[in-house]
This record gives sequence, C-alpha cells and structure tokens, in this order.
Amino acid sequence: MGDKESKDSGLTRREAIIAATSGLLVAALPVTQAEAQAVKHAAKAPKAGASPGKKKNVYIFLNKNEAAFIEAAVARLIPADDQWGGAIEADVPNYFDKQLGGSWGAGERLYRSGPWKAGTKTQGYQLPYTPAELFRTALKAIDTDLKKTPFAKMSTADQDAYLHKLEKEDIDLGGVPSKVFFSSLLQMTMEGFFSDPVYGGNRDMLSWRMIGFPGAYGSYYDIVDKHGIKIDRAPLSLAEDAAGMIHQHPNIPAKQ
Repeated sequence: MGDKESKDSGLTRREAIIAATSGLLVAALPVTQAEAQAVKHAAKAPKAGASPGKKKNVYIFLNKNEAAFIEAAVARLIPADDQWGGAIEADVPNYFDKQLGGSWGAGERLYRSGPWKAGTKTQGYQLPYTPAELFRTALKAIDTDLKKTPFAKMSTADQDAYLHKLEKEDIDLGGVPSKVFFSSLLQMTMEGFFSDPVYGGNRDMLSWRMIGFPGAYGSYYDIVDKHGIKIDRAPLSLAEDAAGMIHQHPNIPAKQ
C-alpha cells in the first residue's frame, strides 16, 4: 500500500490503478492521417492540470467520523499528483455516501435469507451485511481501534501502514473481516473515480479527461470501423445525454 512499495515495482499506486482500468481501452494502432482527421471534433478535452478544486460535501449517510475516515482513506488510495487531481478532487467520498445511502447500500438486490456460513474463495461475498451495514460496522470498529489517534489525523505514512494492515491481516472489525472491508473500500474508490458522474463521483469527469475516455456519447456510428484511433473530444456524462450525438442510419429514411 505504501508509495515505496509501489515505486519499487516501477509504478506509483496511482499509476497502477489507472493502468489497470485503462487496460479496458483499445490500444492505439497506426492509422492514416486521413482517418485521424476524419474523427477530429471541435470539442477538445481540457488539458492536464485542469482539475476541479475541493468542495465541502453535505453527507446524507456518512456520519462525521465515517466521512473523516473515507475522505482520508481514498486520498491515500488515489492521491493527487502534479498534473491531475485524485479521489478527493473527483468527489469520490460523495460516491460512497450516495451509494451506501441508496438502494444498493440497503442490499435491495442481495440474497438475505441465509444460511450464513463461511464460504470458499470462489463463492464470493458470504456475509449477512448489506453494503451499508458492512461499512458502518467496520468503520465503527476502526474508530474504536484508533481511539487515541483517529485515522484522519495520522501521518500519511501511518495511514498507508494501517490500510496495508487491513488489506493483509485477518482482523475482526466487529464481525467484518478486514480483508473484505479493504477490498470493498478499494473497489468503491475505483468505482467512484472512474464511473459516470451521475452516480456521485468522478466530478467534472476528471478521470475520463485524464485517460482520454470520451464517455456516454449516443452513437459512434461514424467511426465504428476506425480501430485504434484517438477520440479527441470532450467527455460526455449520462446526465448530459440530451447533448449526445445520435446519428440517423443511412438506410432508414428520415421521418417526413
């Protein structure tokens, strides 16, 4: 978890997370200049460094202590660098609050009837807690464990060490295994950083601008056969769908 650990492998923590996510994108291949010009759009993506500033959130689910931990933890999992903002600038804590306080957090799509027994590694999540209950239970146990020095008040080195401890050791967090909690914490941090802003995070599409992801345009019909081409356009969120680009199929006559 520490910066030293990741740098020893040639990657910072931030670069490792971005590389893992960007691997879902198609690798760039050589194209002709004509093909490249064919997909140029007037709307240019903002330059690196144009990251949004911090803002104070009003949380509906997270209490004061829970919010303090989440804010400090995600700042260590995806820290800002000299070019782009990190999880805090992308409003990832708001993603946590919105999701944990909604239907997903309430476990509306989870099987909740038991029996509750320890499963194998291949059987996935086997705990009786909803996502909201899991976080609330684990964070309460962490708050008790760190009563003398809360996580948010630790040095960044001590924060990294504690997160590493949660990830690697078998600690009982009030009935929640620390490894399960850490895995959920990391997963939601990445979701909040890279998902569509409509879900509460990725403020101003920060991560999409950073990796060059165009977002939720209505159609790519005009370039569907152009492989490996850089899409040089400003990203579009689902919330901006009305501004999407919908193309009429050439074989379908337009309405009169």
